Amino acid sequence: MYKSAKSITSSLVIVLCLFLSCNNNIVFCEFQSVPKKIWDKQSGFYFHFNLNDASIPYDITLQLRNNIYYPYQNLWILFEAHLSSEIAVKDTIEYIVADEFGRWTGNGITLFQNQFPLRSGYHFPDTGKYTVCISHGMLDDQLKGIENIGLLIEKAR
Repeated sequence: MYKSAKSITSSLVIVLCLFLSCNNNIVFCEFQSVPKKIWDKQSGFYFHFNLNDASIPYDITLQLRNNIYYPYQNLWILFEAHLSSEIAVKDTIEYIVADEFGRWTGNGITLFQNQFPLRSGYHFPDTGKYTVCISHGMLDDQLKGIENIGLLIEKAR
């Protein structure tokens, strides 16, 4: 039963990305699963994409799915975008995933999905192959309760 639930979740993620890719504004959309739902501090998530037009602004969004076992109200994210070996942008950002009463901010019942802006109206310095690395900056070496990390890049509206 666990395997079928996992395959259903994977299928839904693929369908969602395919549905979103029909939107002409979407440049990149990908989700990655966190192994055993424990995010190791030394393990970043790497997303690779080609940028063909550096003349327009883009919105870069972190997509996060956490379950009810995530132990904190906030999440510190370390964000880096690389073009070849050069760092195009690097930042540390805090996101709130639960309010002061412990209610999750995302949509869901036991699995909550949030979208957090990493950059709005960002102009990439050049065209080419980019790699974005997302890791956590929490004190825990092994952070429980995060199930998926996603990256969405779309033309700014």
